[in-house]
Amino acid sequence: MIVVMRTGSTEEDVRRIEEHLHERGLNAQLNQGVERTVLGVLGEIYEDLKDELELMQGVGEVFRISKPYKLASREFKNEDTVVHIGKDRVPIGGGHFTVFAGPCAVESEEQTVTTAIAVKKAGANVLRGGAFKPRSSPYSFRGLFEDGLKILKTASEESGLPIITEVMSPRDVELVGRYADVLQIGARNMQNFSLLDEVGLTDIPVMVKRGMSATYEDWILAAEYVMASGNQQVILTERGIRTFETYTRNTLDLNAIPAVRSLSHLPIVADPSHGTGKWHMVTPLAMAAAAVGADGLIIEVHPNPDVARCDGAQSLTFENFAALMDSVTAIRATMNGPQGRPDASGL
Repeated sequence: MIVVMRTGSTEEDVRRIEEHLHERGLNAQLNQGVERTVLGVLGEIYEDLKDELELMQGVGEVFRISKPYKLASREFKNEDTVVHIGKDRVPIGGGHFTVFAGPCAVESEEQTVTTAIAVKKAGANVLRGGAFKPRSSPYSFRGLFEDGLKILKTASEESGLPIITEVMSPRDVELVGRYADVLQIGARNMQNFSLLDEVGLTDIPVMVKRGMSATYEDWILAAEYVMASGNQQVILTERGIRTFETYTRNTLDLNAIPAVRSLSHLPIVADPSHGTGKWHMVTPLAMAAAAVGADGLIIEVHPNPDVARCDGAQSLTFENFAALMDSVTAIRATMNGPQGRPDASGL
């Protein structure tokens, strides 16, 4: 349920509504937009609540949200959310295009620092790198754990880039949060609801990757878990879904970008590395994602992909990543001007 306040309503009007809801065991999420102030009502809605709220001072309109996700919906918030990353508050969303780049897995300090400096030089905004790696086989390289986090921190200090890295377990959120500027929820953990609740209790931005077989609604509801726990700084990432095709690792669903941007105000990123599994397909799919309105990209880059301990086949060399950045910049300039991208109303 959403409560839309009248123009000219006061903070006291809003406070009275919040108290009314709390007395009835409900929670309220305030969104003060450019054009309107909205309260999202969370909890078990009872039949007479709409009538009660409509009679309260300052209330303009009360209506039920038609979708199962509330806080992530465009009905609750029409303006694009802008998430700010790290101490320098790197923005993503609302017209800000952000590139996350780095190795699939942290292997050594030299590999990670060298990559961080190279991707920063090419125009990346955030350093990615896995310290905890979910692998299909228990015998594959599964990361350096806290030592990997320490290496990422060194690379961040050397390059000036903030860090995104995956957290896989609720018990690791506090540890990873001491190093990371964005907590990544991987595709395999998209519906790990205990983990979503735990990252929702932090004040660190969270990236929620789409599960391999998840519908758009499943995916947005995963983000809703994070937001319902109190953390509104959520980024969505389309990383490919599992289909009948075996040539590529996954099928990058470019439909998801304009579709989900019409459904949700959250920023949406494309991951053509996991979406294809083939390095030579990453640049054309990155260009396509930029053309259809993605708010950013997450790209795997390695100094020598042939010897990478994880996902070398989909990793770009430094030279190929620099070429990708040039191509994506040209696409965005052609489509939307040097700084722009389509907004939700222009779909």
